[in-house]
Amino acid sequence: MGRNFENRKQAIFKRGAANNKAFTRATRQVTMAVKAGGGDPETNPTLRRAIQNANAVNMPKDRVTSAIEKALGLNDTDNYEEAIYEGYGPHGVAIIVDTATDNVTRTVANVRNAFKKGNGNLGTEGSVSFMFDRLGIFRLKPDGLDREEMELELIDHGLDEMLDGTGEDGSEQVVLRCAFEDFGSLQAALEERKIEPVSSGFEWIPKTTTELSDEQMDEVLKLIARLEDDDDVQTVFHNVE
Repeated sequence: MGRNFENRKQAIFKRGAANNKAFTRATRQVTMAVKAGGGDPETNPTLRRAIQNANAVNMPKDRVTSAIEKALGLNDTDNYEEAIYEGYGPHGVAIIVDTATDNVTRTVANVRNAFKKGNGNLGTEGSVSFMFDRLGIFRLKPDGLDREEMELELIDHGLDEMLDGTGEDGSEQVVLRCAFEDFGSLQAALEERKIEPVSSGFEWIPKTTTELSDEQMDEVLKLIARLEDDDDVQTVFHNVE
């Protein structure tokens, strides 16, 4: 009984920590969107996307509203900006770290330290990004979608690929990919058809992947976990199979 209790406590703690991380990420996306285009989601498509992403991680509506109001406030001093870092993990794994930070000096120091402790090396701009394509991603619920018809219609609006996907909760999803520059066109086409994504954004997709043994994979996962523990880190991308 004691062991089961401890296991359940650890599971709850991990789930709570993951929720806090997801909420922090969503809050910063909302903040940056508001400061870039205002607090009205009807006229700010980036804010609409940020709110969708917040809903996707079950962030309470009052926290979303609070983030918008704070970003609009005259006394708000949180000025986040996106910063992307590149490097190599153990066994030559290519890693891209997407961050939202109000202090680049702090963030780059933390990222460099994480790479060092994880037997990796922080690289310079362009050192690994050439191995990836940066694509726009939309994740949809499959219910009620005519996939063939939707695919034919959306090709004219930038759709490159439609894939089967899985949400963080294990649910089935339909994943749409497009070129970085076609993101706005595809977003507008989905909105015109009253299709609301579960989440959307940009992802670094590796052109080729690397296979590792289980032991090697554990080393890489420890580095990724160390990077993701930092509040400034939004997402970590890699080229592991």
